[in-house]
Amino acid sequence: MTLPSEPAARHRAVAATFTARVRGASDWDAPAPVPGWQARDVVAHLVEWFPAFLEAGTGLALDRGRSPQVDPVAAWEVHADAVQRLLDGAGADTPFRHPMVGEMPLPEAVDRFYTTDVFLHTWDLARATGQDERLDEQTCADLLAGMTPIEDLLRSSGQYGPAVPVPDDADVQTRLLGFIGRDPLRSGG
Repeated sequence: MTLPSEPAARHRAVAATFTARVRGASDWDAPAPVPGWQARDVVAHLVEWFPAFLEAGTGLALDRGRSPQVDPVAAWEVHADAVQRLLDGAGADTPFRHPMVGEMPLPEAVDRFYTTDVFLHTWDLARATGQDERLDEQTCADLLAGMTPIEDLLRSSGQYGPAVPVPDDADVQTRLLGFIGRDPLRSGG
């Protein structure tokens, strides 16, 4: 299955997969593949960084749910619904201007920075909670192709750890995960 290319539809699909992993989690204290994180921290990361980024670039504020440390399911659902309403509504016409990334249409900014982050962290949450870890193969290929030429920039941002070596003949999801600093060949979180 290839994800839709239109930003609102892509967010809807990516968020639905992440929501399924959120609802399927039973141990929120399980270690996640990101060093020092537990499963709940994967949700916390997504619901905490994006509202500030959005507000800095547009002045728009998202609805906030309960703390992800207290109720990760409710925190995620309120957040994901608020992002989708933004993309589906009149707010999507708001220009996005941010000193770190320049100016672009809001849906493009959400897609490039946030929806991609949700997509990648879906694997983290699935791995931490023992759920289906499969990601869309074409999206993995597209991300790897787009990230590889800017590897130095990505690594210098502090958002990605050192690459984890994987076999040259590994599938594209395994290669992408290794590229972003995850060890997909190690079992568990």
